[in-house]
Amino acid sequence: MAPLLVLMLGSFLPPMDSAIVNVPIPHIQRDLGGGNEDVAWISTAYSLGLAVFVPLSNWLTDRFGLTRVHRAALVGFLAGSGLCGMAWDLNSLITFRVLTAIPGSIVPVVTISMIYRIVPRESIGTAMGLYGLGVIVAPSLGPTLGGLIVQDLSWRWIFLFKEPIGVVTVIAGLFLIPKMEGNPKVGKFDWWGYLTFAYGLSAIIIVSAKGQKWHWDSYLVLILTVSAVLSLALFAVIENEVDNPLIDLRIFRCWPFVNSLLLIGVLLIMLFGVAYYVPQFLQNVQGFDARHTGLVLLPMGLLMVVAVPVAGKLYDRIGPRWPALVGMIGSVVGLSLMSGINVGMSRAEAAVWVMIAMLGGALGMMPIMTNGLSWLPPHLVGYGGAMNNVMQRAASALGVAVVGVIVSRSSAQLTADTSALQTARSLPQFRDADQETLAGLYKQTQGHIQAMADANAFLLTAGLAVIGCLLVLMLKKPPQPPAPRTAPPSSPPASDPLPASNGTRRRLSAL
Repeated sequence: MAPLLVLMLGSFLPPMDSAIVNVPIPHIQRDLGGGNEDVAWISTAYSLGLAVFVPLSNWLTDRFGLTRVHRAALVGFLAGSGLCGMAWDLNSLITFRVLTAIPGSIVPVVTISMIYRIVPRESIGTAMGLYGLGVIVAPSLGPTLGGLIVQDLSWRWIFLFKEPIGVVTVIAGLFLIPKMEGNPKVGKFDWWGYLTFAYGLSAIIIVSAKGQKWHWDSYLVLILTVSAVLSLALFAVIENEVDNPLIDLRIFRCWPFVNSLLLIGVLLIMLFGVAYYVPQFLQNVQGFDARHTGLVLLPMGLLMVVAVPVAGKLYDRIGPRWPALVGMIGSVVGLSLMSGINVGMSRAEAAVWVMIAMLGGALGMMPIMTNGLSWLPPHLVGYGGAMNNVMQRAASALGVAVVGVIVSRSSAQLTADTSALQTARSLPQFRDADQETLAGLYKQTQGHIQAMADANAFLLTAGLAVIGCLLVLMLKKPPQPPAPRTAPPSSPPASDPLPASNGTRRRLSAL
């Protein structure tokens, strides 16, 4: 339990960084300047770095050992976070976010490999439940902590408050985490595989983040999309030919693992789509400040704290299907309720709807992830953990992009349908209205349009959760390995009157 708690505390830090900046972004923009598109790179650059540098983890751990890489990655992450807290302009902050993401991408993969080394197979669900407190709870609590911190302190503290936690984790790891050595004679690093993978994934994430601004049918978006697909196809060819692949593609021959990847993608699209757009609606439409926005999302984080470890325990007892199915059905219900989002809804309604919508992540994420990895042979678990993290990063960016496209197109259509309200002076009751009255009417109309656009997006996301329910029905727990025989049979078989041992056979013959 002691090393598990240290690993859980370390895994809490990088995912927290991906969500904690969502609420304080307006405060960062006021301090450092930059337009909305420029400031968005604070999140996009970090997500991009987390995804692109994940494949480094397996080669580094094979070469230098799990313990040494884990410790170095945590120290590097703390150094990057400290630099983010001292950024002097927007460009420096974005640069430091990328530098922080390099070690931050390695920590979760190394943590999974270490857990599978030190935990018995029959207790792996409970252990992954503790691990899930970091990777699932951290993004859920991020907006709340970010809102509370930035309300009373500088935005710089959203990066600096993690420093003492990380220092304690590193020091505790020196005494509690067992040493896991590497092999200095490991093969050469697969540079061509890494370059093709990095470019393909980077292009996909950039298109997801910027496609709406650049227009989805523009030449730039089409060129990036086609080149990304070709680059990833070339990556697959390279990995099948080299002796030391960056990612062993044999993991994709295991359908239970592939199914778990698909489900993780579905859950992360729902999670980040909701976690990104609900705070925006609360602040931009309902006028909540950062603190109250964080408090609305607090019940979601508390649900994760309670449910994720419980889901891990349930996996050890009854397998992955029932916890994941109950959670996914809850997400369908919660997202359907959120399709009723409106300008006049109360804080309590928003908090309850978001909490129910997150049941899929709370009860399903760790059983699904654990089950997929448990189907892989031990020597492929590290590659499976890397692909899990790649899927999480790509799906989080895709979730924000997909929901953003739906919201944008719905808003455009609804605005066009209600454009007559923008010429309200033509109506008799507003013919003599002053500019302030018309501005208030326009703002009220835009709020209703935004609510209806968000409602359409959440309704389509509920449909995605229904597809997730169908995938959950295919889950099954891997068979347990046969228990070793601890005692010989009480009497030898009748067909062989002498025991199998040659030494014993010679002694009996002599007698």
